[in-house]
Amino acid sequence: MRPWKYPTKVPISELTLEQLFSESLTDTPCVYLNEQREVCVATEMCIQYLETLVDSLVIRDNNRNPVGMVGGYDLLKHIRENPTRDFQYETKVKEIMLHGLLIVEKSMTFHELMEKWRASRRAFAIIPNSFQGYSPISARKMLEVAVKSKINTPISSLPKKKMITFQPDDTLREIVDLMFEHNTRKILLEYSSQFISDRLVLKEISKALKFQPDVDNFLDIPVNEVELEDVTVVLDDLTINQVSSMMYDMEHPYVIYKDISVTPWDICDVLMSEKISESYQTETKNVVCPHCGKDVLI
Repeated sequence: MRPWKYPTKVPISELTLEQLFSESLTDTPCVYLNEQREVCVATEMCIQYLETLVDSLVIRDNNRNPVGMVGGYDLLKHIRENPTRDFQYETKVKEIMLHGLLIVEKSMTFHELMEKWRASRRAFAIIPNSFQGYSPISARKMLEVAVKSKINTPISSLPKKKMITFQPDDTLREIVDLMFEHNTRKILLEYSSQFISDRLVLKEISKALKFQPDVDNFLDIPVNEVELEDVTVVLDDLTINQVSSMMYDMEHPYVIYKDISVTPWDICDVLMSEKISESYQTETKNVVCPHCGKDVLI
């Protein structure tokens, strides 16, 4: 990642998206889906893209205009109401998509973006790129900023949140109900370091849809049939910069330190109260200009 070319000691919240990301702001294209496609297609695609830089699907009309978005929240919200095969095969994504897709400009500040994310409770936006399309901005992408900012605040200073847990004999309905009740995408298996997420729930539903024709109600599936994932447990009180670097390299970022859980959204909250650290200047160096003999910072 390239150093910032902007002054240090500036609150990160006051910097624009262009200042925060520079060339990398639009280097990832959105993943699109036509509004006439079936929900089962969106389910399969979200399994691949949830928790990545893309994170959600951008829904387009027949004129290729973005008209909405679909993520794990939207799919599970409607699956709760109709956990059947007919819903997956017969319902179009335009019937379940979130309208009011947030489209931003590079001049928007991080503070303005976070205000909109908090109001919608959805950490996702798109921005026009040079390829006649759009690029996504997600909480996962903000990890880039945390890595560059060299924030030395320890993760022990993060607010403690109640760890939401589930039991091994729960069903997917109980899991999904917990997710909506506590507004979380990840839930820990009690007395373990394993977790289930919206992506894993959708993955299990997709598997049943394709290979288990005897399953009529997908939310009746017992969670003990689901292949859970392991959360990364850290034993040292790492800095926000260190844990962000770890999460940046994870396929599905999620870290626990003692009784503190850290997700990309938690890092976004930290960035709102931090400044660009002067320590980042140590990653630049001086060279002597061959023409004038003066030091040049690169």
